[in-house]
Amino acid sequence: HGAAEPEETGTEALPRRTPAPAWLPTAKGEEGDFCLRSSDCAAGLCCARHFWSKICKPVLREGQVCTRHRRKGNHGLEIFQRCQCAEGLACRLQREHGPADASRLHTCQRH
Repeated sequence: HGAAEPEETGTEALPRRTPAPAWLPTAKGEEGDFCLRSSDCAAGLCCARHFWSKICKPVLREGQVCTRHRRKGNHGLEIFQRCQCAEGLACRLQREHGPADASRLHTCQRH
């Protein structure tokens, strides 16, 4: 009975909001590491769905293909999410010199 007392008083001394749980790494995740949110990933990476889990993936750079969502709810349906475009870039329809409907591809472009 007396052995449990130090444990109980030890947990009461902890602040109400504890840091990340022990199972979460304290270092920021690198590309391919599992994550829960983008703040779990290192700079230049975001947390995006990959099959049925989420991993750190690179933020998109200029000229890379991006996903443009027509409706807000569609983002949750993807099993391979892409990160958003890097700061200063926007996901826009790729400009082609051919027929207007030749390419529906969106790329990260400067504002």
